[in-house]
Amino acid sequence: MTPRIVVVYGAAHEVVDHVRAVRAAGDIPLVGDGRWPAAQREAVHDLVRDARPPLGAAWASLTSGSSGTPRVVLRTAASWEQSFPAVSALLDHPAAAERVVALPAPPSSSLTLFSVAHALSGGPRPVFPGHDGSLAEATSFHGTPQALRALLDSGKLPRVQTALVGGSRLDEGVRAHAESRGIRVIAYYGAAELSFVAVDDGTGLRPFPGVDLDVRHGELWVRSPFAALGYLGDGGPLRTDGAWATVGDLAELETGTDTRTLRLRGRADGAIITASATVIPEEVEAELRQIPAIADAVVFGYPAAGVGALVAAMLEPAPGSPKITTGSLRSIVSARLGPAHRPRIWFTGELPRTASGKPARAEVVRRALAGEVSRVAG
Repeated sequence: MTPRIVVVYGAAHEVVDHVRAVRAAGDIPLVGDGRWPAAQREAVHDLVRDARPPLGAAWASLTSGSSGTPRVVLRTAASWEQSFPAVSALLDHPAAAERVVALPAPPSSSLTLFSVAHALSGGPRPVFPGHDGSLAEATSFHGTPQALRALLDSGKLPRVQTALVGGSRLDEGVRAHAESRGIRVIAYYGAAELSFVAVDDGTGLRPFPGVDLDVRHGELWVRSPFAALGYLGDGGPLRTDGAWATVGDLAELETGTDTRTLRLRGRADGAIITASATVIPEEVEAELRQIPAIADAVVFGYPAAGVGALVAAMLEPAPGSPKITTGSLRSIVSARLGPAHRPRIWFTGELPRTASGKPARAEVVRRALAGEVSRVAG
């Protein structure tokens, strides 16, 4: 009998049992988000209703949607299971303690669903926020940098010894805060389509065990047993070339004395073409985040006649920071960025985020173009 894709809903602490039941029936779980608007929920259900999953599909997960509408990614059971031993080694649980992992991101996010799958195969028992104070039991953490920062500030991770952090760039201040609390931090780069690609213990991104990396014309390609089968419905950024796959991320491989480290530059499809220059938003964002008054930033192209686009930035001010002005920003960025990379238009406010905590780039652009966010005054 051909397996069906079954959309699962429920409170986070209930999802593990729901997913277990779907898998036991030989079907494919896709965890939905109860906060979805009706139109999105209907679109997902329409997509899976008559779907014919490819042979071997066992899991369906959602991309983050940070650049637009989330996509449904299909993968085999083995594509996750083969990475479980390496992930267990990274989490490095003490032998005498029960293994418990805190999962603050919604179960609909692929990183949380991965940990649920790991739990069903004997991995750490998952615990979720808002359920009888269970985060206090956790010996490890798996989530985004934003969630780690919030939980550290709230003091809700008293027993955590290791934090596995993905989904977006880890600020070194968050790493330092965690390490000051005795927490070992392992950041990683990955994608819903590729799973784990590279890990960083504080000394630079290195290939995840079992993964080979190659940079072709500035674009990162991955040879990995953890890659997904593809998408349900219309395609996305995943492309393949034999055993190699890419989602279009730009990167460099830097060769050291004993290993190669990976430096990410951003997504090729997010590059800003301004006059005769090509600007990678993530490179500008990394510089902006070094400014003490800025907690986070999203850089994007603002349409402009004659030059294609102007570099624009939406800034999320750091709590308690003094008021940001365009004059102060221009003075600071002129010392950090070349002329083509300096934002010409500035917005400020709390960044919209996806369910997993990543900045929602497409929504930032929509709000800026619609005039729904504040421009930074001179």
